[in-house]
Amino acid sequence: MAKMMGPRFKMCRSLGLNVVGHPKAMDRAKAGTSRDARKLSEYGVQLLEKQRLRAYYGVLEKQFTRYVDKAFRAGSNPGPIILTSLEMRLDNIVYRMGFARSIRQARQMVNHGHFLVNGKKVDRPSYALSEGDTITLREKSRSSKIFADNMADNNFVLPYIEVDTENLTGTLIKKPTREELPIEINEQLIIEFYSR
Repeated sequence: MAKMMGPRFKMCRSLGLNVVGHPKAMDRAKAGTSRDARKLSEYGVQLLEKQRLRAYYGVLEKQFTRYVDKAFRAGSNPGPIILTSLEMRLDNIVYRMGFARSIRQARQMVNHGHFLVNGKKVDRPSYALSEGDTITLREKSRSSKIFADNMADNNFVLPYIEVDTENLTGTLIKKPTREELPIEINEQLIIEFYSR
């Protein structure tokens, strides 16, 4: 499985945004060295926003381009479609439900087959969830303390997700709207980048 590797905090500082969600990711960022301090061209600003979104969800360029192509084919306003498609990936929803502390950890958990989607084992992080899908921790994995600990520390309260911490399950109630997504991205810049 291809995935984004490399130093996470260094990537956050170069993008000028905490895309990994770790509280110490931006500690060493200095005002004079961030990208925000440099003058970027219009193309540079658009590219930076695209790289931020890719890094946030941890997808590689080829896979990201597929999401963009699909969104352009789907409708007249592709920006929210791209964000919703990325948000409804299995690894991201596992992270949002609190089973994992980061998207990277969620991806590893999904790869190791810890989760059932509607009662069936799914080990593809990019699996696209639909409204009403239920994610359940497998019986074999319930003895592992890490899942309960992560869910106890979960900070997300999102209107499109319902979580049952006692039974270690969660449901994607509905498709998220753009306003409900907890990310700092200007998707219009990404659309402009791909419309060149």
